[in-house]
Amino acid sequence: MKKSIYLDYAAATPLDPKVLQKMLPFFSEDFFNPTANYSKSKLVKEKVTEARKQVAMILGSRSNEIIFTTGGTESNNIAIKGVMDLFKDANILYSSIEHEAVINPAKSYNHKEIKVDEKGNLDFEDLKKKIDSKTVLISVMHVNNEIGVINKLSLVAEIIKKERLSREKNNNPLPLYLHSDASQSPNLLSLVVDKLGIDLMTLNGGKIYGPKQSGALYIRTGTNLKPLIEGGGQEDGIRSGTLNPANIIGFSESLKLANEIRKDEEKRLEKLTGDLIKKLLNNPKITLNGPIKNRAMNNINICIDGVDNETLIYKLDQKGIMVASGSACSASDQEPSHVLKAIGLSGKQARESIRISIGRPTSDEDLEYFYNALMELI
Repeated sequence: MKKSIYLDYAAATPLDPKVLQKMLPFFSEDFFNPTANYSKSKLVKEKVTEARKQVAMILGSRSNEIIFTTGGTESNNIAIKGVMDLFKDANILYSSIEHEAVINPAKSYNHKEIKVDEKGNLDFEDLKKKIDSKTVLISVMHVNNEIGVINKLSLVAEIIKKERLSREKNNNPLPLYLHSDASQSPNLLSLVVDKLGIDLMTLNGGKIYGPKQSGALYIRTGTNLKPLIEGGGQEDGIRSGTLNPANIIGFSESLKLANEIRKDEEKRLEKLTGDLIKKLLNNPKITLNGPIKNRAMNNINICIDGVDNETLIYKLDQKGIMVASGSACSASDQEPSHVLKAIGLSGKQARESIRISIGRPTSDEDLEYFYNALMELI
């Protein structure tokens, strides 16, 4: 039988069986709307409250600073549009390697891109230069979904802190917030918000072995947002609409499990990816996109000279191996990856690049099979 080797965990993860067990009652016997007034409904509301407390505990935040959403795209849109619609004359800065779910809503407003270096690391001098008296929001992702670079958010927060002090001295009342899309982070990194220094943070259940169309947005107390979806006033009026208890409980449980096994899993993934990267880079046709250090340990993005990535992905798929050419949200786009272009790759090099992202089920044997198949094809 043909093997089936999935190596695209940055795009989607399977639902953890433990998460599914937590969710199942809310599809059937506990189907009640948590905002209704009868006792069974109130029991469902209690479970949602417990889930919110669990998420808050992992982030080191207050429960009322967590709102549940349908995932990364919605959370990013609420954060960006929610701030920018309140400050029409202000501007937003974002890194040039952000996900499209940040870049596209940000482009609706006065915006500036922050440069990155050839490894994807944020150019802090460019950030300092582009902040002005009308900057109200800075969006820098925690872990890049394509090349795995980890941004030093605490350093961004320090720059913002200095700018806030300067505004106080100059009687400039405009706030300055830091948002981070942390959709790729929970499996690998701590998310304590005070240590990161952030005001808004996006989380996505579909990337952490939870249900798709689940997630959350952390909103630091005092951060003002205009609601994106208006209606019955659920989620403190920020995100109206009947709550989905199954997905909320599933998201909370997946975040809890990711946090519990994070350190052990990071060590395991570090060995797997480290060994594979060494073998790949022994081939003179292959170069690594992004940093060798300061990199998420589930991510390998390589450029293979002279090999078209679309053709290669098709041939690997025929062998039962699933990899990606970039962000799954823009996989059908014929344009080369904006992330790879931002780090200096030509259009040709971007079209010769593939992303291998590994997860909890990935084994040494899986990666050995992938490596041998790749070498045979190229």
